[in-house]
Amino acid sequence: MVSTSVTAGKAAELDLTGRRALVTGGASGIGRACARRLAGAGAEVLILDVREEVAREAAYEIGGVALTADLTDMAAVDAIACDGVDILVNNAGFQHVAPITEFPPETFSAILKIMVEAPFRLARRTLPGMYERGWGRVVNISSVHGLRASPYKVAYVTAKHALEGLSKVIALEGAAYGVTSNCVNPAYVRTPLVEQQIADQARVHDLDPEEVIEQIMLAPAAIRRLIEPGEVAEAVAYLCSPQASMITGVSLTIDGGWTAH
Repeated sequence: MVSTSVTAGKAAELDLTGRRALVTGGASGIGRACARRLAGAGAEVLILDVREEVAREAAYEIGGVALTADLTDMAAVDAIACDGVDILVNNAGFQHVAPITEFPPETFSAILKIMVEAPFRLARRTLPGMYERGWGRVVNISSVHGLRASPYKVAYVTAKHALEGLSKVIALEGAAYGVTSNCVNPAYVRTPLVEQQIADQARVHDLDPEEVIEQIMLAPAAIRRLIEPGEVAEAVAYLCSPQASMITGVSLTIDGGWTAH
């Protein structure tokens, strides 16, 4: 007997018409690719970024709405317009590379605010509406570093591990209301954040940038190339599809075999 909800052997086109998505850090990199993909599926997309001008540019490209907020400022986070959000993509973040003994405590705190506390506060505000409508998707852009540690990235690794736990709790609490919550865990993606990491890692390890890519970034992977932002966006879109309605509380790795070791 074939379920009528998903036709066997035929992939349904993703249709998010009537859905509203909020993508944090949506003005560039993975966030912008996600915003573009969700808008292409018919969703109304709210692009949230700390950079007002690039947020407006990204929103204009897809016919979306630009929002500006500093996610280290919890009062600003609590003031973000979240009404009617059906899809929450927690993507915003930044990286700092340094040994623990030299890691600035204020930078550690800022990374945790952006990548853990802000996602919690946004989920806390958007989940009631999702529960009421009986449908919702929370997609947290985690990282292979949410599953594995690396030296010199204490704040990023800590934050991503915390985001994994947050995602699982949302999955358990939201299941009865038609809400799923998952992490997408890419390895190194071709984004401005990674370009900056290349420079930072070159400094810390005293290597040339190309050596950093080959000897450090791609060394643990079986498929030795950088991931494209659009590949991550496709995973996000899939988790919003009817075919993924039974996938919740998981970490979907896009790591070229890194975690297969």
